[in-house]
Amino acid sequence: MRLFVALDIPHAVRLAIAAAAAKWKQACRAARWVRIEGAHVTLKFIGEIPSEKVAQIQAALASVRGPARIELTFRGVGFFPNAKRPRVFWAGIEAGPELNGLAGAVEAALEPPGITRESRPFSPHLTLARFDSPAGLERLHAEIAAAGTLDFGRAAAEEFHLYQSVLKRGGAEYTRLASYRLEGDNPR
Repeated sequence: MRLFVALDIPHAVRLAIAAAAAKWKQACRAARWVRIEGAHVTLKFIGEIPSEKVAQIQAALASVRGPARIELTFRGVGFFPNAKRPRVFWAGIEAGPELNGLAGAVEAALEPPGITRESRPFSPHLTLARFDSPAGLERLHAEIAAAGTLDFGRAAAEEFHLYQSVLKRGGAEYTRLASYRLEGDNPR
């Protein structure tokens, strides 16, 4: 099973991002655009694990505690590793130190069941597209510049989730396996 841990984003934020992304898709057709309805804030990509290990992972995540809620602002866009030769196009997420703390707590909780810590620092974002080629990139940069300030909305997260990801021809399909309140009894 292919698993990850994430925060959901509200429908209003999805709609705002989808409206902007519709223009960007036209500008850069060579990119592989993600389905916005599946967008999420990844706290930890676990990867492929045997199905018999899921119960261990769920139990480990049930021990994670955080603040009662984490405030998130979805604003701006950018590229990994850079704008000239990008591999990923993303929407930005601004949050207080609570979000980094939650990601760190998830990492720590998953170590005992044998999930390797991420070597890169946590960088919250929503992946919008992936690039195999720079075709259309200039036009995409022009569309982004013309858009001006990009503010997609706000959210308050009060729980996080364990998801299964199944890769399909039309894109990944996600199934929520468990939900965990940031503060309180877990799991639900």
